[in-house]
Amino acid sequence: MKLFQQMLVAPAALGLLATGVNAAELNINGVSDYAASADQVTSVSQFSDVYPTDWAYQALAGLVETYGCVAGYPNGTFRGNRAMTRYEAAAILNACLDRVTEVTDELRRLMAEFESELAILKGRVDGLEAKVGELEATQFSTTTKLKGYTAWTLGAVDNTNPATNNVGSALTANYDLRLALKTSFTGEDMLTTVLRAGNFGDGDANSTSAFGGGLSFLETGYEGANGTGSVNVGRLFYTFPVGDDLTVTAGPVVRTDDPGMYAGYATFYPADLMLDFFTYGGAWSTNQLGGTGSGLGAVYTIGDSGFSFSGNYVATNGDQSNGGILTNESTFTSSWQLFYDGEFGDGNFLAQLGYAVNRGIGFTMAGPAGIPNSTNWSAAAAWKPADSGIMPSISTGYSVSNDTDDADDLSAWYVGVEWSDAFIAGNSLGTAIGVTPNATADGDTSTLWELFYSMPVTDNITITPAVFTISDNGGTDDAFGGVVKTTFKF
Repeated sequence: MKLFQQMLVAPAALGLLATGVNAAELNINGVSDYAASADQVTSVSQFSDVYPTDWAYQALAGLVETYGCVAGYPNGTFRGNRAMTRYEAAAILNACLDRVTEVTDELRRLMAEFESELAILKGRVDGLEAKVGELEATQFSTTTKLKGYTAWTLGAVDNTNPATNNVGSALTANYDLRLALKTSFTGEDMLTTVLRAGNFGDGDANSTSAFGGGLSFLETGYEGANGTGSVNVGRLFYTFPVGDDLTVTAGPVVRTDDPGMYAGYATFYPADLMLDFFTYGGAWSTNQLGGTGSGLGAVYTIGDSGFSFSGNYVATNGDQSNGGILTNESTFTSSWQLFYDGEFGDGNFLAQLGYAVNRGIGFTMAGPAGIPNSTNWSAAAAWKPADSGIMPSISTGYSVSNDTDDADDLSAWYVGVEWSDAFIAGNSLGTAIGVTPNATADGDTSTLWELFYSMPVTDNITITPAVFTISDNGGTDDAFGGVVKTTFKF
């Protein structure tokens, strides 16, 4: 036995002898045999009695090849099935501790070498911990995200009617504020709550213009159900999956074109810019009817085909005892849509076919005028190139409303084009033209046109100047205006 091994064994052996342990219990010869193998093995294959099929083979291989702190017997065996004495355990533990000490010394050397870098990292970690603590202390909710949107418009519209000499032109400043609370309880569902306020009014009450004397015909032209500046619950609905392909949406304040109620809009023309008519992708008769109410809808995705099918029902007086849901007194809209989203001609292609039944709800949106009972059809398509360049995105649509009370039918169409990265990366240029029924329901139509240039100032702020015209075909009530719209997203 070598001197170091004898020194390792001797104190422990003498201690046990002092307590009265007999020679048979001590098994000095077994300890001597184990300690005699002075050199640690470097591979588990050096043990003649250890095989890959042994249950502890991987554990032994890790100790031998990774840490090098296991020795065998002089005859090259490990004797894994025999009982191990406490001295053998002490010898193995001592060898492993020696390796740990070596690793610790190396870590100390590395820590001293990279002391300045570690100090910088520690400072950054401390800073991140402080920020995380602040976020946790001030977070709104663990399940809810708050997203804000506000649009400020500075503009004017000249809609002087020469027949009556009514004037409705003035520079006005208005706002639209939307606060969306998005709450998910499972990670796949979504409870949507939208609070909205605005100060867009109808403008000059004496104006005979179909579009009023203010800017209320803009997409952001919101006044509020309870008057200018009042905060209202604009949306309140819950969306959840049923299986892999079906999504269901229901709520007391929902609209036919809300996410989960409708498969989508076949348009690449920016929907939240200027004239409200262009928001609906040329399919206003099926994409939006009658406003919000108590509703239920579903969207079914047809595998990986790119097709989806949706259907919904919204009763605008579903919260009233003299109306209700699915009654003869209900004023409701039911919309159905076949939608496609795929690739075509080195670009993205969208298409939709829509059908809607409208009962007791007149079209009150700026532009289309109302027939309270109708059946409606629409078709729309849009294409967008894969890369921005000279070729713009092209969106178009046509819709028709057939009056079930034998009054005049209403039809509308539009074409919109938009260039991404126009002149400067991130900016966009677009224009749209369309024809819609005149809001006075006198059988005339109105031609709408707009031109915009959108300029993101930051990731959250965008400034968009635009001009537009509204021509009363067959009448004298025309309008021309300009707007500078600034949007903030937070």
